[in-house]
Amino acid sequence: MVLIIGGAYQGKLDYARAAFRLCDEDIFTCTGGEIDFSRRCIHRIEEFVFSCPDALGYFKAHREEWEDSILICRDIFCGVVPMGEENRAWRRDTGRLCQYLAGEAAQVSRIFCGLEQRSK
Repeated sequence: MVLIIGGAYQGKLDYARAAFRLCDEDIFTCTGGEIDFSRRCIHRIEEFVFSCPDALGYFKAHREEWEDSILICRDIFCGVVPMGEENRAWRRDTGRLCQYLAGEAAQVSRIFCGLEQRSK
């Protein structure tokens, strides 16, 4: 599995398209509480986390479905701490999921200004 993280509008999906030769049919973009692991690339994991009460548990339970995937998550766990409890919980849960995914990943890359910084 490959985990790609980075801030908003930093070119994460463009990087994944080029590096892994992805087409539109390969990419699933999360918009809520559903996720389609049949696609090669899962984009906007943070949106899934926002709608799923136990995203970490869900990913652990479905590990065999995403172990060969490219997972992309927007970095929402740095910077100013949100005022609202719901947003703080979302940030915490997204950070915990990314820690787990980074531990399981064969490659972890942060994208900044369209450039890859490989951590693992």
